[in-house]
Amino acid sequence: MFLRGHVATNDGTPVPSDVLVERVCDSQVHQQLYASLRGDFSMQLGSRTDSFVDASGDPTSRSALGGKDSSMGIPRSNLRRCELRASTSGFRDGVISLVTLDTSGSNVDVGVIVVQRVAKIEGMTLSATPYRAPKDARKAYEKGLDAEKHSKLPNARRYFENAVEIYPTYVNAWFQLGAVLEKDNQKDAARAAYTRATTIDNRFLPPYLSLASMAFQAENWTEVLRLTAHIFDLDPLNRSAVTGYIVDSDPFNCADAYFYNALANYKLNNIAEAEKSALKAEHMAMLSAFPQLHLLLAEIFARKDDYATAISELQIYLQLVPNAKNVEQVRVQLAKLQKLNDSASPTEKPDPM
Repeated sequence: MFLRGHVATNDGTPVPSDVLVERVCDSQVHQQLYASLRGDFSMQLGSRTDSFVDASGDPTSRSALGGKDSSMGIPRSNLRRCELRASTSGFRDGVISLVTLDTSGSNVDVGVIVVQRVAKIEGMTLSATPYRAPKDARKAYEKGLDAEKHSKLPNARRYFENAVEIYPTYVNAWFQLGAVLEKDNQKDAARAAYTRATTIDNRFLPPYLSLASMAFQAENWTEVLRLTAHIFDLDPLNRSAVTGYIVDSDPFNCADAYFYNALANYKLNNIAEAEKSALKAEHMAMLSAFPQLHLLLAEIFARKDDYATAISELQIYLQLVPNAKNVEQVRVQLAKLQKLNDSASPTEKPDPM
């Protein structure tokens, strides 16, 4: 069972990166996790629950994301004595009671937990769009976006090409041109457009992510590491203020970069770095965003002889994609890990809620 929801601020500003979500029952904290950078959270009630953020305060630590000392299940009736609380510095806590929620399903959407700002942000700019492009270039660019939205790729390409011809340093137009070319399966031309965008402004992250995705698909693991390292060097939460650009397509998601980086490190046998990046990807994204991430984490923890956690990751994968083509293969692996886990340590009784 998963409790899923979203944390938002009362003034519409982005949520801080350290929003802690806690399940509190009878005035006692029973589970803690961090919301993603977008404010999303997904709390599993079962084999990886009743976990706590460790004293280091590192939101990517294993205990922060669900540890081995977990309860094996919680009676649904007991949730009526619980509430979810979101807290972060500079805001008053937001609270949602679970007493009125329908917990009969396997996934429960608790809605939005709103935290109230208690201090004014000094000098914060929310959505400035300081494009320096001439009017004609901007007009062509906007027509390109509209054409792409309606799947008119040839028209979109023509408009974006017109935009960069008028204004050769129009970084957003180069990026969108690359996206259109990639959708049209013109990989080399797309890569060239993305690369051109990076040479104009190396602080503008979306083309780096697109190039990392292309390198990932080509299994060029060294290139994946190079591109994602550049992304990690910049603060994605402040990218609009840093670059002065807004992405006009899908929101930039650093979780993708951490997933690419994790698998690349694993393929290059950098297991410690693979684990670190995989846990960050898991922290930033909803559980359903990267089902294959849980297969990777299962492999990592199995190599560390942490069979219990590897089992949890495979169970999450099977719950997220029960009809995947590799379900039988995953179940075979799960059975092997369960035998290894049983032989490694005696069965422990679950802790009470």
